[in-house]
Amino acid sequence: MELGTREKAILALERRGFPGPGAKERAIREQLGLAPVRYYQLLNALLDDERALAHDPVTVNRLRRVREARRSER
Repeated sequence: MELGTREKAILALERRGFPGPGAKERAIREQLGLAPVRYYQLLNALLDDERALAHDPVTVNRLRRVREARRSER
């Protein structure tokens, strides 16, 4: 089973770079129609989905490393 359109769009957004503060949150609202809090909830769940890893291993592994680093800082 493949990822849905929204899940693919979330990963695509994470691959992009953003020029300044607030640009990513604005893109989340405008392109995906989601509140940033909901976006990050979906993204976090997506990082644990093996389908996401198969679809975009570079992005998913990078984000998993970032998540683990933040968890270990707490």
